[in-house]
Amino acid sequence: MTESNKRIKPLSTPPSNSPTIPDPSSVVDPRMLRRPLLIASLGNPSPQYRNTLHSAGHTLLSSLQQSLSHPPFAKSRPHGNGLLSSGDGFTFWQSPTLMNVSGPAVATAWKTFLRDLPNEHRTRAKLIIVHDELESPLGKIKVKIGGSARGHNGLKSCVSSLGGMAFTRIGVGIGRPESRESKDVANYVLKKMSVMEVQKVNQGVEVVVEILMKMQEE
Repeated sequence: MTESNKRIKPLSTPPSNSPTIPDPSSVVDPRMLRRPLLIASLGNPSPQYRNTLHSAGHTLLSSLQQSLSHPPFAKSRPHGNGLLSSGDGFTFWQSPTLMNVSGPAVATAWKTFLRDLPNEHRTRAKLIIVHDELESPLGKIKVKIGGSARGHNGLKSCVSSLGGMAFTRIGVGIGRPESRESKDVANYVLKKMSVMEVQKVNQGVEVVVEILMKMQEE
């Protein structure tokens, strides 16, 4: 057999047990798939009104920030001079104003939050407002999208300043006074919570985290 008639067999490559390494450019960070959430709490300014019933939203949000090991709250001028804490997945914000005029600061914080997002995430972003819920048992968590403010002046202010934009509400119950007289109600919501009452409000943290995580994945 001549040299030219010999068939050269290709060398067989043994199968590799090494895993296939994906192209880094095709790998999507799961965090990029999460819905951006701005969680804003309403209340009256600290230290004077810290842990009053009307500021139960602030109390709960502070507990959320600590439980999730978010950075400490810090004043942010671009976010309406509110207190901001941005962590992995959630952005927490506390209104710096009196309850009844919360709307303008909330609207400014929301506008800045959207501006800072990549263009492709802005339409998916959601605003969640955490507030006290009169007539609901202390610490009970209620979730609602849109709807009537039901006499809550802080929510009324937000609805007005946001131009009717729908937002999610997380209400934390603060009970109710025996009297329905406006003066008695005002005195009730402005009273300081006891240590046990603060603990009752903060027990809602686990429920709220579950709600927020579900909203992120929607």
